[in-house]
Amino acid sequence: MAALQLKSAKFRQEREHDWSRLSGLLEKVETRGARSLTDEQLLAIPVLYRSALSSLSVARATSLDQSLIDYLEGLCARAYFLVYGTRPWLGQRLGQYFTSGWSRSVKAIWKETLASALITAFSILLGYVLVSQNPDLYFSFVSPDMAQGRDPTASYKALYDAIYGGDTKELGTFAAFLFQHNAEVCMFSFALGFAFCVPTAMLLIYNGASLGAMTAVFAAKGLGWGFAGWIMIHGVTEFFAIILAGAAGFKIGLAVAFPGDRTRLDAAAEAGRACGGVMAGVVLMLVMAGILEGFGRQLITSDVIRYSIGIGSGLLWLAYFYLPRRERGVADVRL
Repeated sequence: MAALQLKSAKFRQEREHDWSRLSGLLEKVETRGARSLTDEQLLAIPVLYRSALSSLSVARATSLDQSLIDYLEGLCARAYFLVYGTRPWLGQRLGQYFTSGWSRSVKAIWKETLASALITAFSILLGYVLVSQNPDLYFSFVSPDMAQGRDPTASYKALYDAIYGGDTKELGTFAAFLFQHNAEVCMFSFALGFAFCVPTAMLLIYNGASLGAMTAVFAAKGLGWGFAGWIMIHGVTEFFAIILAGAAGFKIGLAVAFPGDRTRLDAAAEAGRACGGVMAGVVLMLVMAGILEGFGRQLITSDVIRYSIGIGSGLLWLAYFYLPRRERGVADVRL
């Protein structure tokens, strides 16, 4: 018994410093929170936890005294809950996503987003110029289902009524159609990015050229200003979503084209996971744009209010995604 106690005392003496340090850090976190620790201390906790866990395993295997085993079990249990944490419930996950996760994912692909935005802007200008010079090209960019009579042959009154008529009939059906169309553009822009970005760029060009073509039709009748407001009330959110989906597609395409030391499949899979947070938010943006497009832009006929909503929504999205915010940082470290 004396030999066992001596062995236990020596074992404790050799490792007690690390145990005490871990216990002190845990007590500090429990009383004052994880932000009271420095980055070095936070990073030391998982290392000390593994060391304590190893000591517990040795103590059990060599049948050291029960009081030491009980102490190490309690210490390891406390450290476990700090290092691994408890599984957050759905509300907490959603809160974390909307407060930081979504914007962080978008900021991570800012270069691809800029490229997607420039391509979209160029294609809008291209569609406008081509249709202005040759109206026969209109249906090369806009399908009859999308045009719904808003084409170069339409009269001034018909186009004016489309913008200011306030007709609420079948708006829900129209909103559902537009949501489906925009969702398809977004999903295909993202999913087809693996083909070295080419299909994504083509979809962005086609979608932008469609808007440019419709703008040319209304501008030719002197309704360009009204049409822009009619589009902006929903289009800012809608095109921002499409631009982000295109950026996610570019991210995957670039990973496939330049995989580095990884296989192309692994590179694409990694990029896809990184962009998952972006695409989840894109779906929400499309829902919001669909509601505004199907209802808001018809029920709100004031140009001032339409422009205010369009510009305001754009500024809000930019602020939400790109303004700096405080991140939790190292306190979220997990093993």
